[in-house]
Amino acid sequence: MGVASALRSAAASALCFFALAATAVTGPQQEVIDALKRATQAVVGVQVGATEGARSAETLGRQREGSGVVIGADGLILTIGYLMLEADAIQVVTHDGRTLPATPVAYDIATGFGLIRPLLPLRGIAPVPLGSAGDVTPGTPLMASTGGDSGEVAVTQLVSKRAFSGYWEYHIDSALFTSPPLRNHSGAPLFNQRGELLGIGSLFVGNAMGDNRQLPGNMYVPVDLLKPILAEMQQTGSSRISRRPWLGLSSTEQAGRVQIVRVNKDSPAQEAGLSPGDVVLAIEGEKVTTLEAFYKKLWSVPEPDVDVRLTVLQGAEIRQVTVKAVDRMKTLRRPAGI
Repeated sequence: MGVASALRSAAASALCFFALAATAVTGPQQEVIDALKRATQAVVGVQVGATEGARSAETLGRQREGSGVVIGADGLILTIGYLMLEADAIQVVTHDGRTLPATPVAYDIATGFGLIRPLLPLRGIAPVPLGSAGDVTPGTPLMASTGGDSGEVAVTQLVSKRAFSGYWEYHIDSALFTSPPLRNHSGAPLFNQRGELLGIGSLFVGNAMGDNRQLPGNMYVPVDLLKPILAEMQQTGSSRISRRPWLGLSSTEQAGRVQIVRVNKDSPAQEAGLSPGDVVLAIEGEKVTTLEAFYKKLWSVPEPDVDVRLTVLQGAEIRQVTVKAVDRMKTLRRPAGI
């Protein structure tokens, strides 16, 4: 059996299994299968080459692969934004093997979503409807899918919904966590039993259940966060809430301490003399013990280009450090389309 045939066979088996699990919830099995087939046909592979000298290449590499899903009648594709950071070339691969050039439309720092659009028509592909994760409860069976040459369809389930703080100055108040994990999670769409889009894959996590309980899984950014800003993203390339201070830190939260683990090269944090190992005790005089509190205080000002006063423990010495924050988007090599 060839690779393409094997993938189709595996996808068909997963769809049937998922349909059986979902029939009691959504209705006749064939209707469920038909809805899920339409959804998987809208999933595409996303291949990105970052521009030479891209700062993001240090952590993401210059060549990136992931997935996306068609959400617009004009071919608009939703993916995870870090795939397209500082992109020089973007291609999408459809479910039937066509490879088409694409252009960036938007990247939203606050949510992490990215939008791209093929430069040629996506014939025969219907956009997926946007669902809502609001009424999805832990234990609900869901379907994840990836695109491209190694595309797959997998059955998973929601195990928790909770706030998520990322080490890279990122926080959302609600994220979806599923298990078992999908290997190629970047930009992978997550569907309910009606073939509606619930979220976009962002990360592999070791504690999908939360509370330091070890269960491998994936974190998905819910599409509920996209709906209020979709029109704005298409019009301006981002959202208003993404214009916020950026320091250039990677930090971790442990035992009530916010500790710096990495300082971006040529970032405001580096220029201010911050180093890995430093502990952030307070921001603007307000004590912080979690990443969420740190970020929300940092982003509470109306403009991104501000002086931020940190109280930092460096070795055995407590210091007051002023960091001249900047707009993150201004530090990146910007794709021509955004």
